[in-house]
Amino acid sequence: MRIGVDATCWTNRRGYGRFARALLTAALAADPAKDYTFFVDTESEEFPLPDGVEIVRVAADVPTVKAAAADGSRSLSDMWAMSRAISARKLDVFFFPSVYSYVLLTSSVPELTTIHDVIPERFPKMVFPTLRSKLFWRAKVFAACGRAHLVLTVSEYSRRCIAETLRIPPARLRVVNEAGDPAFRHVPGLDTQPLWNRLGVQPGTRLLAYVGGFSPHKNLIGLVSYFAAAFRSEQFADVKLVLVGDFESDPFFSCYSELQKQIQKYQLQDRVLFPGYMQDDDLRALFHVCTALVLPSMCEGFGLPAVEAAACGAPAVVTTESPLPEILGEGAIALRPDDFQGWVDALTRVVADDTLRKKMSAAGLAATAKLSWENSARQLLAIFDEVREKRVAST
Repeated sequence: MRIGVDATCWTNRRGYGRFARALLTAALAADPAKDYTFFVDTESEEFPLPDGVEIVRVAADVPTVKAAAADGSRSLSDMWAMSRAISARKLDVFFFPSVYSYVLLTSSVPELTTIHDVIPERFPKMVFPTLRSKLFWRAKVFAACGRAHLVLTVSEYSRRCIAETLRIPPARLRVVNEAGDPAFRHVPGLDTQPLWNRLGVQPGTRLLAYVGGFSPHKNLIGLVSYFAAAFRSEQFADVKLVLVGDFESDPFFSCYSELQKQIQKYQLQDRVLFPGYMQDDDLRALFHVCTALVLPSMCEGFGLPAVEAAACGAPAVVTTESPLPEILGEGAIALRPDDFQGWVDALTRVVADDTLRKKMSAAGLAATAKLSWENSARQLLAIFDEVREKRVAST
């Protein structure tokens, strides 16, 4: 079976890229008999392409990971070059790990397109800076869904949202769950001193950690206001908020400048830290020492940072608009993203209550132990086989 893969998102530092890398690496290991052709328009030493696959390099004026900027779009010539390269190959199925890098194909190969969430449809003003970018996105999603043999997503929660919002029949939807990277696991005695040095704070400082992008729908403006209200008293003077993510070169719509204004408004300059993008080693250390992981987003298709934090033993305070309450169970406190007092109370409680944190940590470790990219790979491979069998039956 020859499987084509749009690997233009392979070097993306956010969830799209991690999903593609982890899922396909696991799929390659689970079934080496399948043949893969990866189509790429850029490469990175940070995220090397896997061995054992055919690589088709397609020249692009602007690589997809950069052209997908909030106020940008891929040129017609770049999209045509990619489409032509893919369509020229004899493939049994073609897999798009993310709809954001979708291109129209001229061949009749069955297409599988992944839609991670419906955030752009539910919160367009928080995702698109211009009408042009919104219309371009809608046209792409419409084309991708219309052409897709099946639409994949990353959780049952997201599946329900997609069926309702995009009006895709449930029979055309399949779930391939996400999971934490194996690097994120509880390691007793882990050396965390390099992390403390990077953050510039004393070991043992109480930290609330956010990991992700700085897009408006992540509700970081709200998070800063919750933090300011929760930790005014002297007994919480050492508590700091660590906002981890690429706030300088991430191509997606950013609220970073507004966030800085919010921090200045509450005079939190010395209590909110911006360490930038973190490699997995630093993230694992952060998840071991933080008091809790916070994820207050307006919506999450999966919420991978919270899952990876829980796998290291960190309690999580998360949005209800996600599958996280179901995935983490008692390992998380879940609140509506706009529940101001609820967030203030929850943050205060998780910081102050040692017994609660220990209970949440144990529950989170147990819940995340059930997830693995190997299981996710088996889900994907079963979908590949399903498409092939239907195609053979129809000929």
